[in-house]
Amino acid sequence: MFALPLAALLLAATASAQQDYTAAHNVTPITGTWSSGSKHVVTGAGFANPAQESFTYPNTTGVSYSFSDDGWYEVARYRFASNASEPNCIIGTVVWVHGHYDLVSNGSIVLTPVGDGYQQVQAPCAATSNFIQNYNFTELFQSWQIFMDPTDGPKLHLFQFDGSPVAPLFQLSPSPNMLPKQVLRNVTANVVTVTSDGLVTTQTQGSRKKRSNGAPELQRPLGAIAGLVVVAMVSTLL
Repeated sequence: MFALPLAALLLAATASAQQDYTAAHNVTPITGTWSSGSKHVVTGAGFANPAQESFTYPNTTGVSYSFSDDGWYEVARYRFASNASEPNCIIGTVVWVHGHYDLVSNGSIVLTPVGDGYQQVQAPCAATSNFIQNYNFTELFQSWQIFMDPTDGPKLHLFQFDGSPVAPLFQLSPSPNMLPKQVLRNVTANVVTVTSDGLVTTQTQGSRKKRSNGAPELQRPLGAIAGLVVVAMVSTLL
């Protein structure tokens, strides 16, 4: 994940969420709901319940994005990442976040959360192996393109800030499947926690309780791990 510099944020503020840039983006609008792989990970009420800081775990891993025509986005991610040096230390993450997106005039996309996102991290080899915490990171996608797949229809390609591709996303619906476009979780009483190795995390009171009691166990789906490997940022959260 990538925290944007101020200059990039200022540039994004001048962009319109309705603007298209080249013919490659015009196969279909970016608005709607998109999902990777087996398409079992889908944004909306079937994935996350922000008020309870809980998730409904899909049958397979993957990622889903939804974009509305008035500039809102929502992301659902479910991933497991293996560790080559410690094969038993498989890290699982489940993420929900939403906010506002901007299509920048240089062809990039900026996703800015509204502040109520959260994630569950399960790391069996860490001191705290399973917990829920706040997740609110601004993301930059360097570019995007939508092609017409002969079998699956519109296919969205997103490229991260460093140019690396996100798993291809297929359109589930031309209209977005989203939770309400407002702050959905109480984050006014954040608790700052310093871990034993000196790293700092921020949680709500509810997340802190879940962290001490243990979040529900993630059940790793059968089959290959879908999507990209969990980014290195996860290691700073443990």
